[in-house]
Amino acid sequence: MTFRDTLALAFRNLRQSRLRTALTTLGVAIGIASLAGMVSLGVGLQEQVVGRLTQSGVFDSITVTGGGGPLAAFGGRGGPMGGRGGRGGRGGGAPAVPLDDEALTRLAQLVHVRDVFPNLRIPVRISLDGSEITTSAAGVPDSSRNEGAYQDMAHGTFFTAGATDECLLSVAMAAQISTADPTTLVGRTLTISWAASGPIAGTDPAQGPQAFAQRVDRAFTIAGIVERDPTAGAPAGFAGVMIPLAQAREIHASLAGGPQSIFQPATSTRSYTTVTVKVNGAQHTQDVQDAIKAMGFTAFSLNDALKGAKRAFLLLDIILGLVGSIALGVSSLGIVNTMVMSILERTREIGIMKAIGGGDGDVRRIFLVEASVIGLLGGVSGLLLGWGFGRIINFGANVYIESQGGTAGDLFSLPWWLIAGSLAFALLVSLAAGAYPARRAARLDPIQALRHE
Repeated sequence: MTFRDTLALAFRNLRQSRLRTALTTLGVAIGIASLAGMVSLGVGLQEQVVGRLTQSGVFDSITVTGGGGPLAAFGGRGGPMGGRGGRGGRGGGAPAVPLDDEALTRLAQLVHVRDVFPNLRIPVRISLDGSEITTSAAGVPDSSRNEGAYQDMAHGTFFTAGATDECLLSVAMAAQISTADPTTLVGRTLTISWAASGPIAGTDPAQGPQAFAQRVDRAFTIAGIVERDPTAGAPAGFAGVMIPLAQAREIHASLAGGPQSIFQPATSTRSYTTVTVKVNGAQHTQDVQDAIKAMGFTAFSLNDALKGAKRAFLLLDIILGLVGSIALGVSSLGIVNTMVMSILERTREIGIMKAIGGGDGDVRRIFLVEASVIGLLGGVSGLLLGWGFGRIINFGANVYIESQGGTAGDLFSLPWWLIAGSLAFALLVSLAAGAYPARRAARLDPIQALRHE
């Protein structure tokens, strides 16, 4: 018997019992819809949570210190996290590697690094409408455009490319300046003041500089207001105003006491307490972090937290998949029942087939083909059913989320591997369910089958 004859007989038998075939296929479809729906929910949630965190830029950023800065508590000897200078970092007795402009150049040459910039927090006073507020100014590189806190500006825009006299305000600082309506600050000009190096007026030049007390004022136009604090968790703490990095470097070099950051004492060279290294993607964070530690610096990132989140969602996907498989397991019993009933109804037909030369393998293949057709039809129908219900649930959930002030998203995701896996799983379950009936039909004695009424 050719494979074409086997297919023809299998489809003819399925057409003869349309209702039973349809009900069995529906059972498989419900099982696949349950399985695909559960797993797609887990995948969708993972894409919403992990995907948005990855896009925010927190997982492709590495904070680097020279080994003795404020982040030493996170990895240095005696810090609350334990260890010796962080994994792969220097031990407590090793000298700290200077984190200066030369070090920034070396860091920028590492593979998969797209940007390197110092974390500058400068003590300043801002003046507007006769009021003065003491705060910190943070230097923001142009590469931060459309990343993290700067993705969705509450009001206004990010710095104009190449601008030197623009600044951004945090929402908290804007509310502190204008309690009535902070949005009116966009486009206005404020004055930023800081203490720059310079001798006190009236001192004797022959005795050398006696002190540094020169106040510098500069006007900046408020380009926008940042909705959330972009410096949250940063070593130097809160910054109420943000300025272009080029201006921050210039101010940093002129601070009273010499080139320094807010935490660093005066030195003769421009060195930094912490530096941020941005990589091309979160998948390269760990490799770059290890390379930085091999250079003698202390490095810290949230990459471990990302790995933990992915492991948690993987466990969730497994649990949801097991729950969804229960319905598919129940539907497989329906396939067994359908095939067994088909054997009882076609016992005489099987006997005739074997009497005219049909082998056990031919009979077995017919029943296996019938089971696989039911599995494939049920798999395709189940995927369509699961996708449709997922769209309906997603629409209702987004309506509720938006009514509560949240951001709508795609809670269900059906990637290609889930589609292919669901179809393959449906086929395997159907073949497994049809194996016993096919074996039973193939072992029928032709003489006894011909006597069957």
